[in-house]
Amino acid sequence: MTGWRRLDRRTLGVTAVVLSGAAVPPAVPVAAGLRAPWLVPVAVLLVAGAGVLADFLRWRHTRFRCTPDRLELEFRFVAHTRKSLPCDRIRTADLTAGPLHRAFGLAVLTVGTGQHESAGRGRLTLAPLARADAEALRTELLHRVTLPPATGGPLARFDPRWIRYAPLSFVAPALGLAAFGTVFKAADWFGAGSGLWHWLLARFGGLPLAVSILLLLVAAIVAGVVGAVGLFTERWWNHRLERERGGTLRVRRGLFTTRSTTLEERRLRGVELVEPLGARLAGAARVDAIATGIEHDDDRAEAKTLLPVAPRETALDVAARVVGEPVDGVALVPHPPAARGRRLRWALLTALAPVLTLLALGALLTDVLLVLGGVLAVVALPAAVLLGLDAYRGLGHGRTGRHLLTRAGTLRRGTAVLARDGVIGWTVTQSVFQRRRGLATFTATTAAGSGAYSVRDADADEGLEFATAAVPGLLAPFASVPAEASRA
Repeated sequence: MTGWRRLDRRTLGVTAVVLSGAAVPPAVPVAAGLRAPWLVPVAVLLVAGAGVLADFLRWRHTRFRCTPDRLELEFRFVAHTRKSLPCDRIRTADLTAGPLHRAFGLAVLTVGTGQHESAGRGRLTLAPLARADAEALRTELLHRVTLPPATGGPLARFDPRWIRYAPLSFVAPALGLAAFGTVFKAADWFGAGSGLWHWLLARFGGLPLAVSILLLLVAAIVAGVVGAVGLFTERWWNHRLERERGGTLRVRRGLFTTRSTTLEERRLRGVELVEPLGARLAGAARVDAIATGIEHDDDRAEAKTLLPVAPRETALDVAARVVGEPVDGVALVPHPPAARGRRLRWALLTALAPVLTLLALGALLTDVLLVLGGVLAVVALPAAVLLGLDAYRGLGHGRTGRHLLTRAGTLRRGTAVLARDGVIGWTVTQSVFQRRRGLATFTATTAAGSGAYSVRDADADEGLEFATAAVPGLLAPFASVPAEASRA
């Protein structure tokens, strides 16, 4: 395919449906207020007609082509813009199809070079193409090298039982609070905000304040759980992780909006086993890719996720199959007791800050704040001690055949399995307090993922030996003092 081609014309139908739906909600209350029902179809015709005309101009004056050397996208109308990507630098070709796109047989193809470039210069979007054409172009761009059939195959498939882990994330309470805020905001739009308050007071006015607050919290939690389950299901339903013959990993997922993300394995520098506190208590974890350019290839946070929250045994198996060697059973080096003391102190300081603030304000203003400060102290201080001890137990580092491992965290525990040949440098930091206790933090620098993975509060001597052995030669000039310097 080397000649110029157009995007799919069915985009006009998608635009008409979307804008018609968007015009109805604001038009209905206006029409009801003015008692002019004819305003609704007029608004739909005006909004949808203007949008379809604009989309027709975009479609009519946009074209693209894929040559052996470059993928080019051109728009010629009043202004002339042209974007192109060299084919030998293309690293991602991802497909997205919302419900309307699926109904019309379309998909959006987003192609990226995998480089951290600003202003979208490393990406090119063809929106939309026929689903079959988008799949064919994705294959053409990524699968330039044909590997033996044995190299491909499925690595993981969605299990509906994983949905039970959705309410255990921090998303659930956030969604519950957002649901309450949305209800009050919507009521305020229609001038019913005061009416909603009066309705709540009528229902809860006769109950003690503590009972009313408890009931509202239960309602928020229920709403958050329902929202978290729905969000998880929509994002990860029909999830499939496959290794393709072209040397790529492909993640396909989605219930209403389907998404397909492709990652070249030569960009992969390892994986991270992520265990949020709730999921960890339930024996679950997810697997994220540590790969070059992945953060800028896609703005969605889940673009780097290879496996959603699943049983920990499944996550460990998928991680091992992705990196090519077992990651479970690797003996991690524990950190000195001094690291435990640091975590306990930081946890207690974090908990004491709001407690002392409430007590100070209570002494100046009202005894109610003193009571709240005392209750918070009874709850927060033991919780801080438990979290500090858990954070210490989570510390560890080690190495296996081709990878080094670092683990840290409590609310979000992460175990990074990082390819040793992907480490391009080490940063050793030692604060005054760490130096007094013989501790240091060793940070492996890489061009993938977050760019830095730290071994926190390790024994200074043991950590230096670990870093030197993990990537031979990288720290050799700093591991010992040269003979000439020692004689001097």
